Amino acid sequence: MRAVLTSKTGASGTVIQPSIPVQIMQIIIGMLVMDTWQYFVHRYMHQNKFLYRHVHSQHHKLVVPYAIGALYNHPLEGLLLDTLGGAISFLVSGMTARTAVIFFCFAVIKTVDDHCGLWLPGNIFHLLFQNNTAYHDIHHQLQGLKYNYSQPFFPIWDILLGTHMPYKLVRRPEGGFEARLIKD
Repeated sequence: MRAVLTSKTGASGTVIQPSIPVQIMQIIIGMLVMDTWQYFVHRYMHQNKFLYRHVHSQHHKLVVPYAIGALYNHPLEGLLLDTLGGAISFLVSGMTARTAVIFFCFAVIKTVDDHCGLWLPGNIFHLLFQNNTAYHDIHHQLQGLKYNYSQPFFPIWDILLGTHMPYKLVRRPEGGFEARLIKD
């Protein structure tokens, strides 16, 4: 039997890693699959009153997100969003275990950064992704609870399904920035 469902082994029994371009494509596919899974499960947890009240509301006790709070959630939510979503991303993308370690480490770091509440100059995640700290801060604000469900990589589903809430960064007199909704 193969070592892992998505791995190929050579004659000596060692796992054969795909080329770097193939691994990059697998990571991109994994990102899109994870975003799709997390958007629909996250949105459903907001729309289903029972799930919101008894499961997802634990995460939203954090009105002002902070880094470690990214993973402050009910065990069922962790199982549905993170574990099951990660497994589906892994299987659909065809990653090897080694590529998956890189992907999941990146996803966790990105998720923690999205909840850190800090807009730092030169932050690579803010430069590469529209779904970033400010984007997710809006979701945790009272007026943003029904918007910006997308996580952790791209705002594709929010834009396509009308749940995207634009924002602007406003410099605070005491220093730093604040994410504010852009009202129509």
